[in-house]
Amino acid sequence: MSVLVPELDLPEINQMLETRTPPQIVEWSGAQFGDELVMTSSFGAESAVLLHMAVHVNPRIKIIMVDTGYLFPETWQFMEQLRRRFDLNVWVYRTRNDPIKYLHDAGEEDPTWRQDIERCCGVNKNEPFDRAIRELAPAAWLRGIRRDQADTRKDRKIVEWSKRNNCYAISPLLTWNSRQIGQYMKEHQLPYHPLVEKGYLSIGCNPLSCTRAVLPGEDPRAGRWAGQSKVECGLHLDTSLDSAKL
Repeated sequence: MSVLVPELDLPEINQMLETRTPPQIVEWSGAQFGDELVMTSSFGAESAVLLHMAVHVNPRIKIIMVDTGYLFPETWQFMEQLRRRFDLNVWVYRTRNDPIKYLHDAGEEDPTWRQDIERCCGVNKNEPFDRAIRELAPAAWLRGIRRDQADTRKDRKIVEWSKRNNCYAISPLLTWNSRQIGQYMKEHQLPYHPLVEKGYLSIGCNPLSCTRAVLPGEDPRAGRWAGQSKVECGLHLDTSLDSAKL
């Protein structure tokens, strides 16, 4: 099913939204796109913030969660905790691979470490995400990226046209920092992912090559793909980590 996506004046809209708060940006998104607005959530460290804002605007918004086959058990527990609290409409899209068989076929002999991280992200995370967007065909997608998280995100705009996904990608939290996120969570009594108290400040898949606890004084995202040049799983890149090319 194809959706008629409105053509927006992005420079004008982004100039306007730069002065708005994240809740106001989510409200604008809901008013602009209605039920053709979806969101993604990794149910990571601070995911409760954008989920709280989104369900306030649309209680039944479709929330895409990608199951790579290698998520922490605590991530599933956290998802269920938030699903029950906010009656979330979660749509889980799973990897097409059996997790154990994938490791065997890919020659990944150590399940706690990935030799080929890009391939694993491509086939187990990006493929399910691309499939979700293709099947749901939204006009716009809410995502939780922030400019202070990585150099690859410093120049992102609040509203962008995603050629890859054929929809608008909206980042309401883009201008906020960790302190503002923390203030919002405290104000609304929102929970952090349970692994945060163990030093995991950015939470992806469970191999140590992909997620580890952060040491005192380290950047919050230092625990993601530690020691690697990789800083993005691929969902927020303009070009997919296409499994067919890996």
